[in-house]
Amino acid sequence: MQKKKSLRGRVDGAPNPIDIHVGNRVRMRRTLLGMSQEKLGEELGLTFQQVQKYERGMNRIGASRLWDISKVLNTPIEFFYEGINEDIEQLSPRHINKTDHAEGLEECIASLDGDPMNRRETLELVRAYYKIPDRNLAKKVFELTKSLATSFNASEIEKEEK
Repeated sequence: MQKKKSLRGRVDGAPNPIDIHVGNRVRMRRTLLGMSQEKLGEELGLTFQQVQKYERGMNRIGASRLWDISKVLNTPIEFFYEGINEDIEQLSPRHINKTDHAEGLEECIASLDGDPMNRRETLELVRAYYKIPDRNLAKKVFELTKSLATSFNASEIEKEEK
């Protein structure tokens, strides 16, 4: 007996990677703005738990809700879809209904979770960087950070060679 696919297009009912990606982008934008889940929820007439479910991709964000989120977060709707790669695109419901891509789902979700751009630390660093009012000083901080990363990587290579 064949299992029936859920409304998400997945047999197991797990979140679709596109929903996870959109949720990650909501979290990224919210964090860059320094907005809490509570504040976003308040602006949208939702609880912070609902915002949390959207950000994790556990609940799908409908078109009208995404419109509202884009207005509250002051960003175009396209922002939430930026960066969807071919692997994620192949797991959209229209593709899943044609073929079974379940074997690639775990790797796809892992790549979303492992992306440093989805880490809170990264988002807070970017937000702090853009709060530096003197753009010349900000550029020096940027160059210093790049230099530190380069020298750290070089010292790690030297350790491995010894």
